[in-house]
Order: sequence, then structure tokens, then C-alpha cells
Amino acid sequence: MLRTSVRLAAALTAVSLAIAPAQAGYAQAARKPAAAAKASAGLTPAASPESVGFDSARLARLDAYMKNVVDSGRVAGMTTLLARHGKIVSFKTYGKKSLATDEPMTEDTIFRIYSMTKPITGVAMMILYEEGKWRLDDPVTRFVPEFKNLKVMKGVDGNGVPILEDMKRPPTMREIMAHTAGFGYGLQDEHPVDKLYREKRVLGANGLKDMIDRTATIPLVFQPGTSWRYSSSVDIQGYIVEKISGQTLGEFMAERIFKPLKMNDTAFYAPPSKANRLAALYAFNRDLGRIEEAKLIFDNPVPTYLEPPAMESGGGGLVSTTMDYARFCQMLLNGGELDGARILAPATVELMGTNVIPKDVLVNSNGTSASRFNEAIGFGLDFLVVNDPRGAGTLEGKGTISWGGAAGTWFWVDPTNDLFFVGMIQRLGGSGGDDLGTMARTLTYQALVHPEK
Repeated sequence: MLRTSVRLAAALTAVSLAIAPAQAGYAQAARKPAAAAKASAGLTPAASPESVGFDSARLARLDAYMKNVVDSGRVAGMTTLLARHGKIVSFKTYGKKSLATDEPMTEDTIFRIYSMTKPITGVAMMILYEEGKWRLDDPVTRFVPEFKNLKVMKGVDGNGVPILEDMKRPPTMREIMAHTAGFGYGLQDEHPVDKLYREKRVLGANGLKDMIDRTATIPLVFQPGTSWRYSSSVDIQGYIVEKISGQTLGEFMAERIFKPLKMNDTAFYAPPSKANRLAALYAFNRDLGRIEEAKLIFDNPVPTYLEPPAMESGGGGLVSTTMDYARFCQMLLNGGELDGARILAPATVELMGTNVIPKDVLVNSNGTSASRFNEAIGFGLDFLVVNDPRGAGTLEGKGTISWGGAAGTWFWVDPTNDLFFVGMIQRLGGSGGDDLGTMARTLTYQALVHPEK
């Protein structure tokens, strides 16, 4: 769910992105006066919406809209959290955690965040980057020699058989963090490479090394660096984190990110003590005309998320709570620090939020269409980046970074306005109507009538 003027459906395979160097603004946030920096260090309730620039009456439109999405039956339940200057402006719960049990949605409900795992994996990568363990232009084969003999799909012959050619060069680390390396994903099957990802069950591998071995037998969709395509490259990043650190991805994230940030409910599964807090997952049944508990995701059985997975997916495997993810967002907004825990340097966060897509690169969304990048929206290191919000037709601030997940979760972090937003639902394919991330942006910023505060 890409949530800026660009719609990203559950498969996250149809995207229109952009270019132009982003002036992210995180360094400016890091250079705030000491009093302001202290005020934004943690997350505490705002005295009132007006105290941080919002109009309460206008902000009520956001609440009413999201409540209607739940009341209309499009989703079972939802949470939303809006914060500015380190102050929680609004933290709302709507509807049910489970329609079967009639349990209400609560602030501590645990959600499958799917691809909102990706920015966290990106932060894990950048921790190792800061330690000098890798460089942006290193070939991926330095860490994954299994990819040295990858082929590239040039096309298909008259019988539909793939025509392959050699790689001109291996993908770089920058390219696997920007989805320009050429890997497939298998979320859809329009492209022959994605069909192979499904046939070989890359996302259902027995561990990250097995995932690498399966990926090594499948050609790239394009020559590295020549196009943009949403891909399994963040799962590859997870493997690289393991290989460099000597820890499992879950161990590394827990030690270096979750524990320091007090993200106590974020992990690759919910243990028995927390099982009753995991929200039910839904999908729309067209025959019945309503949502029902999901049984399949991308043609595979939905995991329970109640026991350790066979593969800790850096691309989509985490569960988390609204507040846990809010703490992650506030860390980014603070330039890499929260409550005295320094995760990254301000310059590193700024780097992650800077567009790295060359102007002549195409967006290869699903193997059937492509469009050129424009200068409004780009892509950084595991984040969507807004370079020109007004040109993109959105109200957020320049340098906003964002992403979303297959079950409808979304977030954005806006350094220009020093705010972030986290929205959580559990419906595959999103809300089934308008894009909630886009609507949340409009309804949030129309209420920010005094941004100077």
C-alpha cells in the first residue's frame, strides 16, 4: 500500500514513482533548538490538537471518515495514531479485533504488518552500513555469491519459452534497497519470472538461505539498474543482515532496534501469552458480498503468526502494534534517536529518505506496463519518498517517507511538518474502496491550520 498520491494494492505491484533529489529535511529536524528537540524526543499526549497546530473540528472529519469505513463493513476494525512534535494528537480505535469473537479493537492489538516490515529491515541494514560492513555500490555478490551466475530474461520465443542473457554486472546493494536490482516477487503471476517465484515457492522457503538458493535459479526481470520493480529484494537484505551480523534476523532486530526502542510487541510471531491480542485477518468474498476471515494469501495458506516461522521474512514477516510502530516512526522523525536510544545518525536517516532512482529508469509495475518517473515522487532506501508534494497532488510535506502492508496497514513520516501517522487494518487488498492512506493524508493536513506552531 503505497500511500501518497500513488495507489498500492495488496500485492504492492502497481506503482507510479518519481525522481529528483529529495531535500528530506531530517537533518533540519536534527538541528532543532535544544528545547524543541527535547519536546520531540518521546511520545506523550498533546495538551490539545490546537497546541500543535490542528483544528479540533476539522480533525473530527478524519475520525468520522475512518469510523464510517468500519461501520460500513469494509473492514472489521481499525486503529489510527497521529503525532506531531513528539505529542500524540489522536489515537483512535474503531470496530472489532475479531468479528467471530466480537472482541473490540484495542490500542494494544497486534497486527500483521506485512510490507511495513521492509523499512525496519532497511534500518537494520543501515546499522551495519554505519559500522562500515558494506557500501552502497558494493555488488550484492560480495555477500551472496550464489547470485554470481544469475541470468536476465530478455523476452520469450514464439512458444513462450524465456530467452535468457547474461547479467552485464551484478546488482548493487543500493539497487536491492531501491527495487532496481531486477528480482521478481511472485505476488502476481503476469510475468514469467513471477510465475517461477510461485512455482519454486520462494516466499515459502525453509529459511533465508533456502530462499537465496531458490532465487539463484530464477532469472532477473531486467538488467540491474535499468528499471524499478517491487521485488523480494528486502528478503535478500534480511539474509545479508544475518550473514554480516552472525545473528538471525529476528535476533538482530530485537537487540538493535526493538529493545532499544521499547517496541515490546514487535516480532516475527505472537507468542502464546499474546495470542489473544492478534487481530483476525480478513478478505473480501465477492460471492457473499462481504468480508470473511482470510484463508489464503498469494495462493498460500495464511500463517497463524502464533509460532516461529520457517523463514523470518525481512520483506513482510513482522507483527506489531500501533504504538510500537509509532515509536519506530518517531525515531525516524527524531533523526535516528528516541528516548536516549540512538539507532542511526541523522545523516543516515536523511540518506534513506533521499531519492536514488535515476531519471531515465522506468517503473516496471507488473510486467505488462511501465511509466517514466516524474519529479514528484521517488524512492529512497526501502522508503517511498515525496520530492514535490504539491506536484504529486498531496498535502503532506516535502521529504515525506512512507510505505504500507498487504493487509491494509500504512504509515508516513513527514519531517517538514514534524509529524507522522500510523494506520492499521487487517484486510487483504486494503479497505476495498478508496485508498485509506491518501484519504488520511487529506483529512490530516486539512486540519493542520497552524503549521507554524
